Amino acid sequence: MLMTNIETIPGKNIMTCHGVVSGSTVRAKHVGRDIMAGLKNIVGGELKGYTELLNESRDSAIERMQAQATQMGANAIVNVRFSTSSVAAGAAEIYVYGTAVTVG
Repeated sequence: MLMTNIETIPGKNIMTCHGVVSGSTVRAKHVGRDIMAGLKNIVGGELKGYTELLNESRDSAIERMQAQATQMGANAIVNVRFSTSSVAAGAAEIYVYGTAVTVG
């Protein structure tokens, strides 16, 4: 599945526009990651546990969006955008959306 954050895919023609597709996941923080994050806040540095959590969440949301696009008969997604939001104490949503298209 081709994906881009621009309106077109260079070198390809959009043949059919299938509509908006999206994927999301809500993840909660792990107590072990919270302890390590608290320690990192004292000394500084990357919060690797949270980085891994966000990477896994982003990948899951993308897979769900791509599955929806595939069901619609698309072979590409253009104008891909990401959004995050806090949905509860210690839990966040990663939301990805774009336009499913068929390119040739």
